[in-house]
Amino acid sequence: MGIESLLVFIIVGAIAGWLAGLIVKGFGFGLIGNVVVGIVGALIAGWIFPRLGFAIGGGILAAIIHSTIGAVILLVLIKLVKQA
Repeated sequence: MGIESLLVFIIVGAIAGWLAGLIVKGFGFGLIGNVVVGIVGALIAGWIFPRLGFAIGGGILAAIIHSTIGAVILLVLIKLVKQA
């Protein structure tokens, strides 16, 4: 993985984490936390979507949407665990 790919990976993770924090109220983790949430969200969505037969497409916008959906799933799960 080149430095450019790593930079895009981090930027997509940050945007996805930030968007997920806006969608799921009460969650704001700062820059590093948003990157981590976005990257973990991308991993979650990358694992769940193919099993459901769901594909978004290619490109940066699709990667951001993909990661955001996964990050929202992650934040909702965290919220449910905190309430239990």
